[in-house]
Amino acid sequence: MKIQFYGAAQRVTGSKHLITTQKGTKILLDCGLFQGINTSELNLHFGFDAKEIDILVLSHGHIDHTGLVPRLVKKGFRGQIYSTHATKDLCDIMLYDSAYIQEKDLKRVNERRQKRREPLLELLYGEEDVRNALALFKTVDYRTPFYLEEGVKAEFYDAGHLLGSAGIYLTFEETERTKTLFFTGDVGRPNDKILRSPEAFPQADYIISESTYGDRLHEPEIDMKAHLLKIVHDTCVVRRGKLIIPAFAVDRTQELVYALDQLESEGRLPRIQVYVDSPLAVKATMAMKENEESFNPDILEYIKHDGDAFDFDNLHYISEVNQSKALNSYKEPCIIISASGMAEAGRIKHHIANNVENPNNTILLVGYCSPESLGAVLKGRPEHVKIFGELHKLNAKVEVMDSFSAHADYAELITYLGCQDASKVKSLFLVHGELPTQLAFKNRLLLAGFKNILIPAQGEGFDL
Repeated sequence: MKIQFYGAAQRVTGSKHLITTQKGTKILLDCGLFQGINTSELNLHFGFDAKEIDILVLSHGHIDHTGLVPRLVKKGFRGQIYSTHATKDLCDIMLYDSAYIQEKDLKRVNERRQKRREPLLELLYGEEDVRNALALFKTVDYRTPFYLEEGVKAEFYDAGHLLGSAGIYLTFEETERTKTLFFTGDVGRPNDKILRSPEAFPQADYIISESTYGDRLHEPEIDMKAHLLKIVHDTCVVRRGKLIIPAFAVDRTQELVYALDQLESEGRLPRIQVYVDSPLAVKATMAMKENEESFNPDILEYIKHDGDAFDFDNLHYISEVNQSKALNSYKEPCIIISASGMAEAGRIKHHIANNVENPNNTILLVGYCSPESLGAVLKGRPEHVKIFGELHKLNAKVEVMDSFSAHADYAELITYLGCQDASKVKSLFLVHGELPTQLAFKNRLLLAGFKNILIPAQGEGFDL
């Protein structure tokens, strides 16, 4: 049996791990889009032949884990795609949104390239490819074993990171002996505001673990709502400005809305307009409401009394482009939540471009941003930022709230992996992290008793 790493190898995006079984069956774990600067070639070319992939198993619906599924189908994949029910629901909306954004962005890029007489770029995939991909999905419940082929069994375990997110536990009944492998996907945090905590998984011979926050601890957040309210008050009441929040359309947006809903219910939220400006976030919120079985007991109790955790007076969900553009000329204090979370694409880039030079405004970053992204640049608080090719002076205040992160920090990851007898884990592969972060996490894992810890490079393969 062999495993090769074609994405999220010493970087955070593009999750893609290929297992070749003893029989020669090729099982791909995730098929994510690379995000950030200088990633177009990585998205155009997988590093393997899509036609040779037999089975695809998805950990969760984030685009850096599913965003190249339609391209895989476009390039000849015809196998079964396995996921949880909620992951399929999210892919149903997120992949169409991804196709739309790519078509729109490529048109703009190719217009510029044509003027410079440069070769035009290829479209990764369109809506037809998304439809063809969704037709291949087969959904499975958590903790329900299913066979990928004779002798290869799989099972999903709740990862607590995103609606429907799962760790993937594989059992290979090979000739000499049975082997087991667990892929964490992305691991959520215990006591998430909406989702259940990550659950333990059976003993594994091999583990592929994410390491996004492997070198840091999240700052203790004594009262997350109070922190958010303080930023809202400072921006919208004291400075009479706009609070611009880049947020992933799924989970992060709903967590923000839930916090604001609670503040409004408690009578503490200022009487200002709140806009969720993202067609994807609107659809994702509906999907969240339809999958309440994934919610933790606290939010279910809140819904029982409040009626709806994602709706309150002065909250507006925006889908139409003209409504989004109208926010540019809106002069009153307000909150605008828009995708993407890394501020790399979508309407949020326009909102930042239109508001970044006003010192009365605040840009609030509430999650991980890959180093090449606009969100990461803003975190560094430079004097100027480049958006859509134009330099803007950064006069707006920049705030960061790590308490909204959906990724476990290193202590939480080690606690999560604590369900394992470390002495029985033959190899632990670190993925989905920047190399310096992974090296720091490796040292902590060694102290926790894990022995053979490997940090694969892009395209690197290992015999198991």
